[in-house]
Amino acid sequence: MNKFFIAVLYILALFPFCQPVTAKPRPDARLFTFDAVIQLAKEQSPKYRYAAVLFENRQWQYRTYQSNYLPQLNLSGVLPEYNKTIEPRLTDSGSLIFINTHNASSSMQLSLGQEIWPTGGYISINSQMKRIDDFQADINRTRYSSVPATITLTQPIFGFNNRAWDRKISPLRYEEAKRDYREEMEDIAKEATSYFFNLLISQIGYEIAEKNVANNDTLYKIAERRYEAGKIPENELLQMELTLLNSVQNLDQAALDVEANTLKLKVFLGITEDYPIELVPPTEIPQFEVDEEVALAQAHKNRQQIISFKRELLEADMRMAKAKGETGFTANLFASFGLTQQALEVQEAYNNPSQQQRVRMGFNIPVMDWGRTDAIVGTAKANQTLVKANVELQRINFDQEIYLHVKRFKVLRKQMAGAKRADEIAEKRYSITKARYLDGNLSLLDLNIATEERDKASRSYISALRNFWLAYYTLRSLTLYDFERNEPLVIPSEG
Repeated sequence: MNKFFIAVLYILALFPFCQPVTAKPRPDARLFTFDAVIQLAKEQSPKYRYAAVLFENRQWQYRTYQSNYLPQLNLSGVLPEYNKTIEPRLTDSGSLIFINTHNASSSMQLSLGQEIWPTGGYISINSQMKRIDDFQADINRTRYSSVPATITLTQPIFGFNNRAWDRKISPLRYEEAKRDYREEMEDIAKEATSYFFNLLISQIGYEIAEKNVANNDTLYKIAERRYEAGKIPENELLQMELTLLNSVQNLDQAALDVEANTLKLKVFLGITEDYPIELVPPTEIPQFEVDEEVALAQAHKNRQQIISFKRELLEADMRMAKAKGETGFTANLFASFGLTQQALEVQEAYNNPSQQQRVRMGFNIPVMDWGRTDAIVGTAKANQTLVKANVELQRINFDQEIYLHVKRFKVLRKQMAGAKRADEIAEKRYSITKARYLDGNLSLLDLNIATEERDKASRSYISALRNFWLAYYTLRSLTLYDFERNEPLVIPSEG
């Protein structure tokens, strides 16, 4: 074999390794950057739609809570109630007789009511009009009864005030919902990161497998010529053939991995169109410093779990107050004052109305309950103590998680820089090793080792990128803070 022919084969063998790691996209493929995938996940993925609907549900719940403390105007009535039957009637002498009744009645009532949340009472102003048509009388008689205005107050005394506690807890629940929605958006971004890099790793694995098949095929052809020239033993030729066969099998498996991970990413993003996807690796890494104390302070300021701690403690206090308020002495006051009149004509039913007053005080005192009160109050107190202990333990774990993750984030950023440098070194070492193997200065074993190290370094670099971005979005989720812009995370659609 002359030197010119060897030089040509040498150039052909080196040519595939002059290409970049990312192969040219297919003509029908759509390019997706990392940022585009994250944006799609936050705008159209099934998980986003679920989170958006859940948050909307909590918004309506909060509006329902707010409406409980606003005046409520209601109009009710019966138009009409017709009655023709035989009814029992008590006579003046005390005997019971049955009489025929034939009448129709109609009524209309307008009421304006308002919760009194500091005391748990309810006050309302009512206006009512009734009409009765008596068809049983000799002459058809119609009568009207009016209540132009009545003020009614219902007030529990020494009881459990549900509205006062609801006013403390419901705003916390809504604030939890807003912060939980923000955390969910970052969790969606984190999950999208996993699917993105799973597909990217499989695509790069496929590109590596393609290059390995092309190079192993070239090396095998060179080995055949060397074997024919008597420059290498048959064992080395067989080893090259085996390496080529293995690389072809690896290419088939890599193609299957690309197809599977493409489908998973499309399902997660809610993409229904059938087209190939080519991913663009994120080359720009955000540069910012994260201090453990700052991250911890922002997490305490922004996270949903901190509000959850307050709510859990308040709910434990509420259950304690309810246990005491519903088992001891309780009383209820009902009072109403208004005007009323009755007449044969509508206009006369509002002339010179008479006063009407009603007052009722009811009470309940447990005399003997065989320890039921003590058991209910004791259970509530034990639960209150348990909640306080659990919240305290969760606070400790909360702080530890933030602190350790910031440390891990810093380590992963350093590891990513090291993995990138290792990838560059492994690629360069492979090129040198291959050149020396073609010159006959190194064995096939050395070439195989350099190939494995190059492939491993390429995958390790992409894995390091994956771990960094997962840690990045985990940090945002744990603190609800954007360290690049130095501002809390706010989602416009949550308002």
